[in-house]
Amino acid sequence: MAENGSKSPIHNSRNRRWRGLRYIKGAVPERWVGFCLAVTSVFILSSANISTQWIGWLLSVIACVMWVYFGYKDRDWPRALMELMYLILSMRAMYNWLMI
Repeated sequence: MAENGSKSPIHNSRNRRWRGLRYIKGAVPERWVGFCLAVTSVFILSSANISTQWIGWLLSVIACVMWVYFGYKDRDWPRALMELMYLILSMRAMYNWLMI
């Protein structure tokens, strides 16, 4: 039990854990932009059109930069490092597609 009559962490409004669909309205809009960019990049990368692959990798790089920043800001180091690794590999892939 929390001391001094304060609420437990579960009821803390600053706690951003998933609590259901009714809490989506309070979500940070920048994170939704990052999510949409990531989904769009996967959609483009999974298409069979080779001439647009670099656009998918570019969107992936932008989304990864956003998620690395969010991980750093949240002090979520495993997520930030995972996204940083994917960012580096996405930049390499985009470079390879543009050099073909």
